[in-house]
Amino acid sequence: MKYFKLAKILFTLLTCLVPGIAIANNPPTLAPGYSPLAFTPPKPGSYLLPPLGLAANGQIVNSENKDLQLHDLMGDKIVLLSFIYSTCSDINGCPLATAVFHKIKKRLKKEPLLANKLRLLTLSFDPHHDTPKAMKHYAEGLQDAALDWQFLTTRSETELQPILQHYQQNIQKVSNAAGQFTGTFSHILRVYLIDKNKQLRNIYSVSFLHADTLISDIKTLLIPQTTQTTPPKTLKKNHLINTILQPPLGLPKVPVPNENPITAAKINLGKKLFFDRRLSANNTFSCAMCHIPEQGFSSNEMATAVGVEGRTVRRNSPTLYNVAYYQSLFHDGRESTLENQVWGPLLADNEMANPSIGYVIDKIKQLPDYQTLFKRAFKRPIGMETISFALASYERSLNSADSNFDRWHFGQQENAISPSAQQGYRLFTGKAKCSHCHTLAANHALFTDHQFHNTGIGYKQTMSTTTKTTKVQLAPGLFIQVENQLIDAVSEHKTSDLGRYEITHNPADRWKYKTPSLRNISLTAPYMHNGSLNTLEQVVHFYNQGGINNALLDPIIEPLHLTAQEISDLLEFLKTLTGNNNHELH
Repeated sequence: MKYFKLAKILFTLLTCLVPGIAIANNPPTLAPGYSPLAFTPPKPGSYLLPPLGLAANGQIVNSENKDLQLHDLMGDKIVLLSFIYSTCSDINGCPLATAVFHKIKKRLKKEPLLANKLRLLTLSFDPHHDTPKAMKHYAEGLQDAALDWQFLTTRSETELQPILQHYQQNIQKVSNAAGQFTGTFSHILRVYLIDKNKQLRNIYSVSFLHADTLISDIKTLLIPQTTQTTPPKTLKKNHLINTILQPPLGLPKVPVPNENPITAAKINLGKKLFFDRRLSANNTFSCAMCHIPEQGFSSNEMATAVGVEGRTVRRNSPTLYNVAYYQSLFHDGRESTLENQVWGPLLADNEMANPSIGYVIDKIKQLPDYQTLFKRAFKRPIGMETISFALASYERSLNSADSNFDRWHFGQQENAISPSAQQGYRLFTGKAKCSHCHTLAANHALFTDHQFHNTGIGYKQTMSTTTKTTKVQLAPGLFIQVENQLIDAVSEHKTSDLGRYEITHNPADRWKYKTPSLRNISLTAPYMHNGSLNTLEQVVHFYNQGGINNALLDPIIEPLHLTAQEISDLLEFLKTLTGNNNHELH
């Protein structure tokens, strides 16, 4: 019973939160769903929510101990489906999903006609603890006649796993050092919007789970497509091309090569290619599996990327947000155009593992769903150039800005960021010297100098004394020490990483890596070229100590002597760099 009391106390606290209230001694960073929306959501019906595939079925049981199929609760109403476990204490996890659903329930009390067309489903992924009786207890105080909100579980993990797999819910049990289950789970929060045809229409992550946007999307689904204010062709142009033709606040004009002018047909084709696993040698791996849209077009779960068949990649998956502006690509800058860059992952043996360019071309030619799309986009045969042009066009559209910082700095909205964040900006451009490498211009900010710097991270990785054990990640936030002898017996030898030197062969370029943009930095952990720093706090502390000393350390890097309060202010500023248009890019 203590878990139920804890959950209810936590939920009560969360639903009462307002900006500025601290929790205990270390106030957590709250997801947008707890506070007023920072922007006005688009008018319902002014956009489309294209189908994302059929919502999966599965064997479940409700809080009245009645066995059902998940599809039994779909088809007659629009459905919002969340996965939670009742003992979760992660403020931006299960309590967030429950809190947002509770806000929706309260809002819809004033719109009973709309409430009658919506069903909320909360399904536990902890069937051992969350029995039907437990879920009934958890629902107390949340359910009422205002809205159809059902709390569900399964009889066993055997019945649960196919559901989690179909909804791509990666749930990991957290164990202690003795290998005993702690009763907590590591998972990524997602909420699913499902229409009356049982089609997925949107998937919300922590950054986009907000009652206002969900209600706007629900109302959009209820408007017949023929009466929506923006026709499909115009919508595609607005959402896909306007980030190039009219970049969001804070970004300059997008450089577009003359030989590859932007069209909606190219971008749509490039997006399909980007998410298509058939472009890998064994049909299992897509570009989007390392550059995950919900994770800032990077990968939050891996320090360094993993390719086909679990093959190791040396470096962290960089974000693709604003990649259109980069003067060089990859951490070592070995490519200068997106059109050329796309072939690197397609052909790399430890990424998508295709044996040749011709192999990729021939494979796509044999896929019937691509014939019309290429003809529409290029009016010429499928080839090396058209494939690269399409993928590059899509990547060139992923321009993210209009952040709270942009609205404050470029839009002159005085209260768009907090006083602490404003002080952080002054530190960023002053004492902390961050802007020496993460540069700003008078009317835009890319937060990169496009140069290469040695911070000591690469030097330490290559030159540090070998230890007997290695820290191995089992799940997000869960690590153990494994003997190197055991690792060597089952893995390939890890090659040294000399950074920019591998491209220029200039000894002075050893362990230099490209300056990344800081836009959306809160979304793209872990950090550095090798993913060795897990949090922004660690990054700031790393630079505060002056990096890692070595003979080639960049001279700009030196101890900063920031106080604890200054570090806190600097972190607050960095968190304001998340683009407010990101939801349009997913």
